[in-house]
Amino acid sequence: MFQDTCKRYVMKQDIGPAQLRAARALVDWSRDQLAEAARTTVRTLARFEAGQTDPRPATLAAIRTALEQAGVVFTDGDEPGVKLRKPDVAG
Repeated sequence: MFQDTCKRYVMKQDIGPAQLRAARALVDWSRDQLAEAARTTVRTLARFEAGQTDPRPATLAAIRTALEQAGVVFTDGDEPGVKLRKPDVAG
């Protein structure tokens, strides 16, 4: 029972294939650009986006971090999605 609860909690923190595709679209990044920024392979991204595999947790964290640094905000929980962070106003 404890493992099921933990697994559901962890899954809510992860990003899904649709979120990844949407996030790349928001920042107008190709798979090549994201692979370079996250230090992973294009094949890993393609397979994950197609729902064929789940990346290792460290790889998923690197993907998420790269996109967040580019301005993506992942919305988790009951309604997962993505949005762009508002630009900082210098002044």
